[in-house]
Amino acid sequence: MTKTTSTRIVAAAEALFYEHGLRSVGVDAIAERAGVTKRTLYNHFQSKDALIAAYLDARDTATVERYRGWLGDPSRPMEERMAGLFAALADHAAQPRWRGCGFTRAAVELAGQPGHPAVRMAARHKKRFAEWLEQELRDGGATDPAHLARHISLLIEGAIAQMLIHGDTSYALSAGDAAVTLVAADRALAPPQPGSAAASPERAA
Repeated sequence: MTKTTSTRIVAAAEALFYEHGLRSVGVDAIAERAGVTKRTLYNHFQSKDALIAAYLDARDTATVERYRGWLGDPSRPMEERMAGLFAALADHAAQPRWRGCGFTRAAVELAGQPGHPAVRMAARHKKRFAEWLEQELRDGGATDPAHLARHISLLIEGAIAQMLIHGDTSYALSAGDAAVTLVAADRALAPPQPGSAAASPERAA
């Protein structure tokens, strides 16, 4: 299937923005990479800010789905799934073209413009990601999924930042160890299930 013109433009913007940053990439370079004229680009996107918003919007669902795949089979224990997620993050970060989280980078790059569409979109994405993670943890039996999701989100962000700074993917594995510990600690707070050894007075006697 042939890509539409707008899809080609967004794909070109995504590649350039992610690799080089938002400010340093001009619309001329995006148009050239997409194989369109600058006039055509502006016929589809009224401004560079609109194109930045489209670039981030295109990454939103794809990013959540990537992490969903990394978390894996819901039938497995959450500790194993969480370890797998961070191991997959480490493998992903080992790719030569990896530059961290595009949403975080956009928010940092435009931190002086809190009303910028990219900053607002980054905030919406992070909120959506946290809500997705909270639901996964709730479905996995967490006693306090909102609290746990916030802590694990911080571990993900911290691991990404440290890997960008040091070029060392072991930070993701260390963050994964911490996430597994948090999941296990939360599980230990769960009330015993009916019929379990801990819930049986006869076994406790």
